[in-house]
Amino acid sequence: MNRRLASIAAWLDDRTGWRTLRRHLLEEPLPAGTGWWFTLGSLLLFGLGIQVVTGIALALYYAPTPDHAWDSVRYVTTDVRAGAFLRGLHHWAASLVVIAAALHLVRVVFFGSYQKPREMNWLIGLALLAVILAFGLTGYLLPWDQRAYWATVVTINIARLTPAMGDAVAWLMKGGAEVGALTLTRWYAAHVVVLPVLLTALVAAHLYLLRRHGISGPVRARPGPSKLFFPYQAARDVTVAVAAGVLLAILAWRGAPALDAPADPTSSDYTPRPEWYFLGLFQLLKYFPGRWEVVGALVVPGLAAAFLALLPWIDRSRSRDPRTRRIVLGVFTAGLAGVVTLTTLGALDQPRRRPDVWTVQEEAGAILIASSDRCTRCHRADGMTAPVDPRRVSRPQDWLAAHIVDPEVIGPGVRDVPVSSNDAENNAIRAALARMRVADPPPLDEASRKAIVLVNRYCLTCHVIGSVGGTDGPDLTHVGEKLDPGFIERRIINPADVQIDADMPAFGDKLTPEEIHSIAMWLGMRR
Repeated sequence: MNRRLASIAAWLDDRTGWRTLRRHLLEEPLPAGTGWWFTLGSLLLFGLGIQVVTGIALALYYAPTPDHAWDSVRYVTTDVRAGAFLRGLHHWAASLVVIAAALHLVRVVFFGSYQKPREMNWLIGLALLAVILAFGLTGYLLPWDQRAYWATVVTINIARLTPAMGDAVAWLMKGGAEVGALTLTRWYAAHVVVLPVLLTALVAAHLYLLRRHGISGPVRARPGPSKLFFPYQAARDVTVAVAAGVLLAILAWRGAPALDAPADPTSSDYTPRPEWYFLGLFQLLKYFPGRWEVVGALVVPGLAAAFLALLPWIDRSRSRDPRTRRIVLGVFTAGLAGVVTLTTLGALDQPRRRPDVWTVQEEAGAILIASSDRCTRCHRADGMTAPVDPRRVSRPQDWLAAHIVDPEVIGPGVRDVPVSSNDAENNAIRAALARMRVADPPPLDEASRKAIVLVNRYCLTCHVIGSVGGTDGPDLTHVGEKLDPGFIERRIINPADVQIDADMPAFGDKLTPEEIHSIAMWLGMRR
């Protein structure tokens, strides 16, 4: 039996040369003192491998169209066996890849591993980091929820700041006048076709040059003979990879990242926030408002990238010892501290809205949907069509908008359903349908239900409540802390009675006394 296996192995070696490849990969001599710091490259490869495997599995279910992208991601999360674990693994492994790449870069800088003859490999490593960040950027849009959509809008607006060709770059990223179907198609193609090809080529070149020049080893040469990569360093690499794999499995077991409501290009109240590894840039932009935005978006990051790219030539020291490279390491450490500080400040900033928190507009929409005067006139168990089930809605936003305004346009034969000309209520229904896909409406008493519908129709046009509304009037979010219900009621009936120069129109002849009282009481409870 052993002779037969040996014969087969010899035959394979004669045809493929696998033993030579094995010796080349596993029997590389490493400088004495090579230790745990040199496992970061292998950790990065491990994370990339997980991303490839989980990414292929997710692609089997993903539909890259605005009408179905969100539903396909939701289907993976809720209906596919271990789908939530799969999405969680892909999500957390993305963070692992970014962290491993950043730590690998820091190790290379502090160990001086970019010096002659490894300058080209340093540049390839920087290109690899850029591709990894591009993976995170393009993958962020794919769920096609509110968070993804509006973060992408911000990204494209930043790209538009590019001197001389900003509009061309923005058009290339969007594929048209607006962020829509072509945008999603292009970003998906970049994520699953273009970037994997670049990644494969850069990783191959990086490993080839690593083998050609050898590992740099400790900063100060240590006495002792060199050791082979296998089993000594290989054991460290496997240990780190297993530990990282266990941690990823624990995080993924807790579930996939929460989906926000489906992307709504008409929404005006959503505050976009990027993934954590872009929070530093997100925070930096806050310090350069208006015409100075280009400084935070392009100039500062561009100078940092140029410094890193030119580092092998800026550092004139002939030694890799940090004591001989104090100025270079000081500048790099200051920049690193700045990135960490900005990222931390960005993370501590106001958190994004939780999926289960409803706005006044969405609450009004849910109430209208359940009203016999609107959706449930037809959408009920014994009605013309099935009850509304937002989690199964797959129609595009424009279809829903047309159906809500005039049901007969989409459903010929529908009778006795009044055409709605009130944009506030139509928009509220659309917003509620999107929110109901990820959370159930909050319980409300009858008085609040009546008041919320009226507030959405008459107040949000000019006033902000929570995170929605107009800006012509004062913010009413916490108006109950300043004004009592009686004063609010008098102001609604005739603003001039309480403030001579008031711009607000009188509603005493538009609303009944009961309606005005319900609005005033509801607003008076907001503290």
